[in-house]
Amino acid sequence: MHSGDHITERATAGEDDSPLMAAISARDRDTLAMVRRALREHDVALAYQPVMRASGSPQPAFYEGLIRVLDETGRIIPAREFIGTVETTEMGRMIDCLALEMGLAALADTPALRLSINMSARSIGYPRWTQTLNHGLSQDDTVAERLILEITESSAMLMPDLVTVFMKDLQYRGISFALDDFGAGYTAFRYLRDFYFDILKIDGQFIRGIGTNPDNQILANALISIAQHFDMFTIAESVENAQDAAFLQDSGIDCMQGYFFGAPSLNPPWRNGAKQKKTA
Repeated sequence: MHSGDHITERATAGEDDSPLMAAISARDRDTLAMVRRALREHDVALAYQPVMRASGSPQPAFYEGLIRVLDETGRIIPAREFIGTVETTEMGRMIDCLALEMGLAALADTPALRLSINMSARSIGYPRWTQTLNHGLSQDDTVAERLILEITESSAMLMPDLVTVFMKDLQYRGISFALDDFGAGYTAFRYLRDFYFDILKIDGQFIRGIGTNPDNQILANALISIAQHFDMFTIAESVENAQDAAFLQDSGIDCMQGYFFGAPSLNPPWRNGAKQKKTA
């Protein structure tokens, strides 16, 4: 899915000098320059999106903190626009560090908050990331039990043995783990059994339109069943309307996340007076 993967494939095929390849290379250079400037100027923020209980409780089960960068004009750029390009670079590690740093600050500032933060498996063992986590945990005894780390399925499968050891150590310290975008990658079920993720987040491609799409209904129900078999909490991503939410509730999903419940907001929704929410 990363643009770099497409470049490799086409270069191998002898098409590295094509106009398309030139356009892709130029786009990637522009993306890298934009992210590099944002990191240098500290134009980085978290956008918070609620994860709601399927039981209908008005209070979110937790929030997800989604990394955003601002370009030179102040435009908010979501992670999907740049993460594929920077994922394998040093900037990818810096983004993970900053997301964790901001997430830990929010948890320290709001004792009742529970928050999930995304990370790449490539950041496991990265010194600054580890230092940031250890510092945050040392400042507040309750932070670990209120922190959820989300790792994408494709990232986890890069180094499954390392991920399992990493998770086991941090789960012992009280941190929970979510397998993000479940179903979008190629998780071998033997690894799913060994990983012991606390939460499985079902990828939005199986959720959008599920209220009227029989194929998505069958696939999502199968993924929910797999998660339940492994005693993992389930979350449906990309829930965008009441019909989809009603079907998922009847299917036994634990939680739902998506624009039907709330867009990501740069203004922490749990703060009183944050009535004008800048969405991102």
